[in-house]
Amino acid sequence: MRSLWFVLIGLLILAPVQFGQTSGSIAGETLDQSGAAVPGAAISLVNAETNTGRTVLTNEVGAYSFPTLPPGIYNLKAEKAGFKTLVQNQIQVQVQQNARIDFRLEVGQVSESVEVRAGGSTIVTENATVGTVIENKRITDLPLNGRNYLQLVSLAPNVSAGFSVQGQATARQGGIRAAQTISVAGQRTNFNHYTLDGVENTDPNFNTIVVLPSVDALQEFKVQTGVYPAEFGRETTQINVLTKSGTNQYHGTLFEFLRNDKLDATQYAFTALRPSKDPFKWNQYGFTLGGPVRIPKVFNGKDKLFFMGNYESFRKRGSNTGLFSLAPAAFQTGDFSSSSKLIYDPKTRAIAADGTITGTPFLGNIIPITRIHPTSQKLLEFYKKPALGGVTNNFTEALSRPQNRDQFIFVWTTWNQRNPPGPAAIAGQTKTNPRPV
Repeated sequence: MRSLWFVLIGLLILAPVQFGQTSGSIAGETLDQSGAAVPGAAISLVNAETNTGRTVLTNEVGAYSFPTLPPGIYNLKAEKAGFKTLVQNQIQVQVQQNARIDFRLEVGQVSESVEVRAGGSTIVTENATVGTVIENKRITDLPLNGRNYLQLVSLAPNVSAGFSVQGQATARQGGIRAAQTISVAGQRTNFNHYTLDGVENTDPNFNTIVVLPSVDALQEFKVQTGVYPAEFGRETTQINVLTKSGTNQYHGTLFEFLRNDKLDATQYAFTALRPSKDPFKWNQYGFTLGGPVRIPKVFNGKDKLFFMGNYESFRKRGSNTGLFSLAPAAFQTGDFSSSSKLIYDPKTRAIAADGTITGTPFLGNIIPITRIHPTSQKLLEFYKKPALGGVTNNFTEALSRPQNRDQFIFVWTTWNQRNPPGPAAIAGQTKTNPRPV
């Protein structure tokens, strides 16, 4: 029990560091109409979905900063005695985005408010990261065969996908991990690095994925192709995935995706005995639920503690018809008369002085049944006999490969608000601890 507590404490300590790879930030400066800095202005930040926020004061040069922000929609407000209140709403912060929002305060009363309705400029000047964010709308709206979000990586520029997989990866790993074929800027498919909520998600064998989360559990992900921060490192391309977090409103989904042979077209028949359709059933079903954590009469997590849970089950049943070439049924009784290859009696085998091996062929190229051991005759009963005419492609058989996958993801998020300790400090810390299970 004590060891379990140590593990939990360690996860709590490491969580803010891990989440840094997916969090964004908002920073900027506050000036008056003449361009002079406005120190001591109160800049308030509120998450539009969770109603959580914090307030910082601009420093002596009018600068402010909100680091470590979970991606989402935010509202900003700048207040200072002697100036009108300036409100900037609907600012979207994406995965590892450093948005810059500057304020120009007008002289007036604080009770007077100026609202900027159009989205503010989020030009990134703090770093030179090159990347593309695939947001939630595209993840959930675009069709995905198999509900694999990595298919959407090809929406980023300079990305190729859909080519043959590595033979060694298929033999050593198999499954969905070996089936990822993503090449960015002409690099090999094993030059990619994957993270999930800031946690390592890269298989060291061929640098492919370890966990493939359900698309219903994802908020967004970013494909970074160059000049990314040192916290990533390692490979040429970074695929940085963020799961959803709960909000003040309960949201849930219940889904099932179905595909079966009843809906498939008739396939091409190679032989007369080939069935018109191979049996096939594919089901992917599950649910997603998120919202504030509430325990009636004990705890209300509104504005403080949120959760998101997702379960997805994958069931694939079906068979493919395999076409094989079997030896003629007469061979199983020792009759090789139809073969051009001579069958020699091993009892007549002899080695001449010059090393030449000689022997006498069986009469008529037929092995007498008495020369075949009874145990071998019993084992030959398990050997299939050709069902079709011809020497090659004379046998068909259904090949069944059932596949099962189950996954559950649970994420909890907290927000701790702290007030600024002094007029020249940039204060306030956000602590968000995702927990994929």
